Amino acid sequence: MFSLTERFRRLEEDLQATPPAFTTNSDLPFAIFRYDPTLSDESEWEVRGRIQSLATRLGQKTGKGVHLLSLASLYWKAIEDSEGIETLFQGEREFGFPEAEEQVHTYLSEPMWKPLPDLLATELAAYEPMRDLVFLTRAGVFAPHSYRVSMLLEQLMGRILVPTVLFYPGVWTGSLNYLGLHHQDEPMGSYRIKIYGGE
Repeated sequence: MFSLTERFRRLEEDLQATPPAFTTNSDLPFAIFRYDPTLSDESEWEVRGRIQSLATRLGQKTGKGVHLLSLASLYWKAIEDSEGIETLFQGEREFGFPEAEEQVHTYLSEPMWKPLPDLLATELAAYEPMRDLVFLTRAGVFAPHSYRVSMLLEQLMGRILVPTVLFYPGVWTGSLNYLGLHHQDEPMGSYRIKIYGGE
């Protein structure tokens, strides 16, 4: 398994190509950068700092706009635009956390509410494929069960054009395992997505 530093080096090298070297699938110009937040040298704060530094360097080297988009911000937006945060908290007080988490899953998944793929596709549509790069951060917000990242990737097929990297907190067990929750392996479907940290 490559070190965190080596994974960032490989990603940076691939992102300097036009189009980025990982964009082999025109329906999903997407890559996943896996890191293990339980390791001291791959902690959430360490990785966030490296992401920011990478964005700055790439902007200087390529002249492209490198945009950090927090999935946590979309998570809270979906809740607020559905029934509101206070309604969710009230439901948790009355029925418990598992019920509240299931309600969040409904907000993020069901067409009548604010599906996360729709929110994300709208955000990404603002960027130019040849001039911009997008880094998706804060994916840990979905823990433990409010949303499966594999669902997001499947539902974005054919809907985005800008090269995008998802920074994924998890372990590699032959497939992606979100935050090391062993009952939550993430099948990535039949399409090919470059996974940095899936060696």
